[in-house]
Amino acid sequence: MSVQPGWYVDPADTETRRYWDGEGWLGAPIPVDATPPDGPPPPEPPPAPVTPAAPAASTTPESATGAPGWSPQQQGPPPGYGPQPGHGPGWVPQAGPPGWGPQGGPPGWTPPGAPPGWAPPAGHPGWPGRPPEPRPHGLRLAGYGRRLVARLIDFGLVFALNVVVNGWFVWRWAQEWAPYWQEVFRRASRGDTSADGLPIPSEQANSLLVAILLIATALWLAYEVPTMASGGQTVGKRVMRIRAVPMAADQPLGVRRALSRWSTLGLPTLLWYCAGLGLVLQLVDALSPLFDHPLRQALHDKRAQTVVVEVPPHTDTAPSNDRNQPPGDTP
Repeated sequence: MSVQPGWYVDPADTETRRYWDGEGWLGAPIPVDATPPDGPPPPEPPPAPVTPAAPAASTTPESATGAPGWSPQQQGPPPGYGPQPGHGPGWVPQAGPPGWGPQGGPPGWTPPGAPPGWAPPAGHPGWPGRPPEPRPHGLRLAGYGRRLVARLIDFGLVFALNVVVNGWFVWRWAQEWAPYWQEVFRRASRGDTSADGLPIPSEQANSLLVAILLIATALWLAYEVPTMASGGQTVGKRVMRIRAVPMAADQPLGVRRALSRWSTLGLPTLLWYCAGLGLVLQLVDALSPLFDHPLRQALHDKRAQTVVVEVPPHTDTAPSNDRNQPPGDTP
C-alpha cells in the first residue's frame, strides 16, 4: 500500500512538517505545530543568481578546497557524501539538501563510506520495506486485543438477551435430546458402543433448533445494527474506546453499511444448523484481521469498506477534523 499524499512530519527533522506527493517530498518545510494548507504547497520561485564572492580565509587546505565539484556556496554535503562510519542507519545531516539520504535514495543504493552491514531503514519512501502504519482520518488503528475484548463483551450481552427471550425454546430442545444422551452415557459406562435401539428425538427437535437460531440471529441484529449505524460503537466498542468508521469519510456508518457489516458476521448463525458450518465461517471472519495488512480489516470490514480505529480520550463519536489531524506522523 502506497502512502497517500499529504502533510507529514519530516523524518529528517521532527520539528518540521513537509508535503508528501506519493513519490517524494515537495516544497519547503513548515513548523510541525503550524496548520498545514489544503493540498500541496505553492511552487517555490527559482533561486536568484548568486554573485561569486571571494573565498574566505581558511586555516586548513581541506576547508578551502572541499571535495571535487563542491563549492562553498552549495548547502549540504558535496556530491557522493554519505553517512560515515559511526553514524547509525538512517542518519541524515541537518544541512542536507532536499531528497538527500535514505528517504531519496534508489532501492539498493548504499552511501559511500557506510559501515559494514549498513542497511536502509525500512519504511522510508524510496526504500523497499513495509511502510509505516496508516492512520485513517488521523486516528490510530485499533489493535486486535481491543477488538476481541469488545466482541466478547457484546457476545455476553447478546447471550444474556437470549437467556431471557430464547430460554424456553432451548429448554424444550434439550428435553427432546435428553433420552438419547442418557442412553448413550449409560451404554458407554458399560463399555457398550452399539447404536442399535437408541431413542431418536422427534421432528419437533429440528423445529425448535430452527426457531432458536432465528431468534438468536434477530436479537443480535437488533442489538448491533442500530448502534453501529448511528455512532459506529456497540457497548463493547464503547467500553474499549474503539469505533468503526467508513474509509471514505469520517462520519456515521449509516444503516446500509452497518447492516452489510453485521450480515457478514451475523447471518452465518443460521448455518449452525448445517453441522456447525456457520460457526466455522464466523471464526474465519473473527481471525481475519490478524492476517490483513496494513488496515487490519476483518472480512465484514472489507465488505462494508470500514476500518476500526481507536477513539481519542477527548471524544467518543464526534467526527475528527482531517485538516487539524493530518493522516499520520510520518508518510
